[in-house]
Amino acid sequence: MKVQRSSDVPLQEVQMEGAAKCQVRWLVSKTDGAPNFAMRQFELQPGGHTPRHHHPYEHEIYILEGEGEAWEGDRAHPMKAGDVLLVTPDEVHQFRNTGSTVLKMLCLIPNSADNRPVGQRPECSQVAPAPSSASVPLQ
Repeated sequence: MKVQRSSDVPLQEVQMEGAAKCQVRWLVSKTDGAPNFAMRQFELQPGGHTPRHHHPYEHEIYILEGEGEAWEGDRAHPMKAGDVLLVTPDEVHQFRNTGSTVLKMLCLIPNSADNRPVGQRPECSQVAPAPSSASVPLQ
C-alpha cells in the first residue's frame, strides 16, 4: 500500500502545445505499482487551461477546488468543486479556469494510455508556454 500527502508529490508544468498556467502531480502511476490506472492532480491558475485535444481513451475528472469550464468540442459546461466529469474516448476537450482562485482537479486515466497518441487542435499552438526543464507531457 502507498500512503502519502499529495502536496509531497512534485508539481510539474504541463508541457504540451496549448497548455497555459497548467501544472500536474502524478499521484499514482505504474511506477508506484498501480497495474490499471493513473491518478493525477491538475492545478490551473486563474486564466489557465489545458490544451484543446483528444485521445483514444477515456478519463474521469473530479473537481476538488475552484471553478471553470469543461469544453466538449465547441460547447462549454460550467464546473465547480464537487462536480464529476467523464471524457469519452476521442472526444475533443479542454479545461479552463474561469475563476479567481486555483482550479484543482483529479484526473484518472488508464495505464494503457502510456505512449498513445494525443491529437492537438491546431488553434492552440499559438498559446504554448515556453519550454521548462521541469516539464512533463499531458496524456
